[in-house]
Order: sequence, then structure tokens, then C-alpha cells
Amino acid sequence: MPSNLGIGANLRTCAAAFALTVAVLYGPFSVPARAAETQSEPAATATLQGVVRDSDNRPVTGASVYLQSAEGQTLTPLAVRTDRAGAYRFSQVRQGVYMLRVEAAGLGGSTLRPFTIAAKESRTIDLKLGPAKASERQNSSNELPDFFDEPHFTVAGVTDTTNLGGHGSDSVVRNREELAKAAASLSNSRSDSADYERARVATRALLAEQAKAGHERAETHHSLAELDEKLGDSLEAVKEYQRAAELNPSESNLFDWGAELLLHRAAEPAIEVFTKGNRLFPQSVRMLTGLGASWYALGSYEQAVRHVCEASDLNPDDPNPYLFMGKMQSAETTQSEAIAERLERFVRLQPQNASAYYYYAVSLWKGRKSPDDVEHLVRVQSLLEKAVHLDPKLGLAYLQLGVLYSERKDFPNAIAAYQHAVAADSRLEAAHYRLAQAYKQSGDFSKAQAELKLYEQISKEKAQETESQRHESQQFVYQLRDPAPAAPRR
Repeated sequence: MPSNLGIGANLRTCAAAFALTVAVLYGPFSVPARAAETQSEPAATATLQGVVRDSDNRPVTGASVYLQSAEGQTLTPLAVRTDRAGAYRFSQVRQGVYMLRVEAAGLGGSTLRPFTIAAKESRTIDLKLGPAKASERQNSSNELPDFFDEPHFTVAGVTDTTNLGGHGSDSVVRNREELAKAAASLSNSRSDSADYERARVATRALLAEQAKAGHERAETHHSLAELDEKLGDSLEAVKEYQRAAELNPSESNLFDWGAELLLHRAAEPAIEVFTKGNRLFPQSVRMLTGLGASWYALGSYEQAVRHVCEASDLNPDDPNPYLFMGKMQSAETTQSEAIAERLERFVRLQPQNASAYYYYAVSLWKGRKSPDDVEHLVRVQSLLEKAVHLDPKLGLAYLQLGVLYSERKDFPNAIAAYQHAVAADSRLEAAHYRLAQAYKQSGDFSKAQAELKLYEQISKEKAQETESQRHESQQFVYQLRDPAPAAPRR
């Protein structure tokens, strides 16, 4: 029988879908590029267009947009200005690997890493600008930090993760892995490319020219790091993220370096990087969230709770820290009063968010004094019913409703709730298990046996998927120098 089938048992439904942006504020390119196709070139060319917006999503009029080859040619980049709608357009662009740069008065600049344009392609790339250098700082200083402390760790290699160990139950270990992935997804810069290898070759060439000219640039190392990670070369990726942070210890560079370490299970180095990032950028919500996720990966629930709660207090309207809290408590046997208070605030601030009601209900359920705590149970039921009303596809909320009914021995309603849960998510194995038990209690043994078989089948499939993912994922091997006192583990 599984150890944690009640609340949040399907930990793979992690809310890791966060919006991607290309707002990385840097200066102009130092290497000239090949021009895009001229009006006299053949017709087998592409079109590139898009809209430039500011951090409030308003169109930016009169911004300068530059299209530059990333393949080492030495021709002049093409430049256009955005119209009143913030739109730009390049026509008759020759096939190749390019980079985009945009500049606007009072809004700094933004650079998009190398991307491929195919012949006859019509491509749309939108760009976003923040206040000049503000989105890279988020602290009270008027200057970016001009120093970089040598880290107290060295990433020496990678190893297989098929025999992954961990503190706590398997569900807790899996939850930590999912939260690490969710933290990494908070990066603003992990985007897609049609031709990673070709773009990496071009980026390496660009970096070599910059180094030769004595103008090594952080954004080029950052672009190369992204491509290395996409191509499965995680060791090179983390080195490039580190170099980018050494050259420019901006908020985004430090966060992406820490996220890469956390993604590959180097929790202690990630804590060091996120701690430095939090010190330099105390108003960065995602830096604190990443720090909390790193402590959680290391096994310190109390430290994780403290940092994620601080993140939610920095910007109470940001849903991400609340979602992390909810997921952390899902696999824990104890309830945190600090989390309960923030999740109650989550409901108040976002009354149309189904997850807010679900996670707050889970928090109250864990905090009930006894199975006969009627006041808590009534409140929990009300919150769960609101959650499924707002989102009928939220299978976890139906699952928890079924658990609540089962505890009352109300098996008809429990069966109905579990049926809704599996209808919303057919691979929610805990719902199949609970449904089997409810059928058994109701005397319907044939249906109970059928659900139990489904539970066993899905559990086996998910275990194989997890094993496969772990096998494909590389874990960093690292060495600590002058390490801090050991973190509490469970």
C-alpha cells in the first residue's frame, strides 16, 4: 500500500509552466555581422517580424531593432524602428543563424540568443524591455555589482542518477525533484531553437572573436550555456552559466546559474549561489524561491518554508511562491502554520484561482486537531468544492474530497468524488487505489479489483518513467571548499 495516497499524491502535476521572456538587458554587440538579404536578392528568403513591449506589456514606439548574423560574417547589421504599435519587420532575410538586439531610450536594451531562420520561413519573435538596467538589479544600488566572489565549490563532473538516494520517503524524494524542476523553470531565458547544434557552433565562434578582441561578453556565455543544456552537455552548461555570472553578476545570470545547479541535484552549491543572489538582489522573488527549493532538495523543510514564505511576502500577488508552498506541504506529514497563513492570503488575493483553494484546504486538513474536528472539516469541504467548481479538471481536489468523505464513512459520495478524480486525470494512481478501497467497503468487489489493477499498472508505468528520466538526467559531482556547517537533514 502506498505511503502517501491522500493529499497531493500525484506529485508529477507540478505547476512549472511559467511565461518565457527575452528581456535580458545588455549593451550593443562588439562583433559586426552580415546583413540580411537586400531587395535585389532572390525570392527564396524569409520574413522576420514581431512586437517590442515594455515590462507592463505596452508597445514601445520608435525602438531600434537590429538583425545581426551569428555566423561570423563582417557585414553591417540591418536596423529598423518599431511603429506606433511597437511592431518591427525584416523582409527578404537570407537563411542562416542570427541574433536580435533591441534598444529604446529609457528602457535599456535586450538581446536574443542565436536562432535559425530557414528559407521561405515567416517567423515572429516578440521582445520585451524593462527599465534601463533595473530588471537586472532589483536592489537599491545604482550600479551593477562590479565584483564576484570565488565560489566555495567546484563542479568536477557528472554521474548517473538511476540509483538516486534521498532522505525521506520516495514520494518526498520525487516531490523534491519536481520542485527543483519547477524552480529552474522560473528562468526567463530557457527558450526553444530549431537548430541547437548549428546555433552552438555560431555562438562559440562569436565568443572566440570576442575573446580575441578583448571584449568577452557575459550574454554570449549565457547563450552558449542554454545551448549546451539543450544538447545534453550539462557540465559545459554550468561552466558557461558560471562564467556569465563572473563577468556580470546580474540577477538573471546568478539565478540561471543557481537553477542549473539545482536542476542537476547540486543543492549545496545552488544554496551558495542563491544566497549570494539574495544578498545582492533582496527584492528578487524568484531568488528566494530558488533558495527555498534548494533547501528543500537538501532535506531541510524548515529552511525551505522560511525562504519561500519570505518570497511570498515580497510580492503577495505573485502566485509562484504559494504554489511551491502547496507542493512542499503535499508530501509532508506535518503542517506549517506559516504556510497556512500565506495560503489563506493566497485565497483572499486570488479568489478565482482553483489551486489557491485546494492548497489551503490541504493545509487545514493537515492542521485539524482530530478526525472529529467538525469546524475544520466543514471549511475544508467548502474550499475543495470551490476549487472543483473553478476548475473541474483539478483531479487532486476531487481526490481529497473523496478522502474526506471516506473518513466520514460516506462511501457513496466518496466513490463519486474518486470517479470525478480519475475522469479529470486517468493517471492519478492514488484515486484508483482509493476508489478500489471505497468499492470494497461498499461490497462491490469486482469493481474494487478492477481499480486495484489499474492502480498497479499506472504505478508501474510511472515508476518506469521516473527511472528513465533519472537515467537521462545527469547529476553533478561537486567538491566543497571550506563548507558551511552541515544542513539539517531528514
